[in-house]
Amino acid sequence: MAIKIEMLRTFCAVARAGNLSDAAQHLGRTQSALSMTLKQLEAHLGGALFENERKNRLTPLGTQVLAMGLGQLRQFDSTVQAIEALARAPQGVLRIAAVPSVAAQTFPRLVRHLADAFPGLKIELRDSDTPQVIEALVQGWADIGIASALQPLKGAEAALLFRDRYGLVMAQDHPLAQQQDDPGIDAVFAVPFLGNALCARIETPRFRDRMAQADVTVHNTQSLLAMVRHGGWVTVLPQSVLRAAPEGVVFRPVDGLAEQREVYLYLREQPVSPGIASEARSFIVGLFPALGG
Repeated sequence: MAIKIEMLRTFCAVARAGNLSDAAQHLGRTQSALSMTLKQLEAHLGGALFENERKNRLTPLGTQVLAMGLGQLRQFDSTVQAIEALARAPQGVLRIAAVPSVAAQTFPRLVRHLADAFPGLKIELRDSDTPQVIEALVQGWADIGIASALQPLKGAEAALLFRDRYGLVMAQDHPLAQQQDDPGIDAVFAVPFLGNALCARIETPRFRDRMAQADVTVHNTQSLLAMVRHGGWVTVLPQSVLRAAPEGVVFRPVDGLAEQREVYLYLREQPVSPGIASEARSFIVGLFPALGG
């Protein structure tokens, strides 16, 4: 007997609920039907998934099956949604995930272009941090990904989109913005500093040592820029992020910090709508010629 997707769905529902009653209500099935399905799955696997009949504690095998099962369910459900969306969209479907700093620069112009070129096209956009972009590609939730890291992915190809340097970001009236010489790393951390996911990728030893002492980290880019603009803090970001920054926020280099961020464009080898994905990829590449690497 092969493992069926509904077996995994039943097991994951029971494991997450911790009992048959709540899982049965969630799935719209009887408790006896769920119990029978679980017994079939355990018989096929040759091992118990729960430590007791109450179904509130997983065995080591159950813990591993839950992690893998949830991943398979997410991928299956995403595929079904994509198929259904494709059926409703005569021009096709395109799904893109990008880091927020690039999404703000890319999505508005890309959507206008695709809407003109492919009337009726269904477009799904996500702005997420790099690990979430990679996860979206791995799980098949995105046809195109833009991330601040190069990671080999099975079933997807990656190309360098652009590089840009890191530097100090602050309000234009901040004292470090007014001084004549570029501030050094020590000067950056001598004032109230906000950490973020992008500057956490910097490998320069002196910067990393000081970064470890930062008390506040902000993960949302817009919130980060707002705090810098109005709160007197400073942060370190790639220069291109300032294209989406509010008025009154400035960038300047940091003495002793020469690193650059590298941004990569990923394209799945089997997107839902290959021709449209290829057109979107070419358009995105054309948006960054001045920064190109």
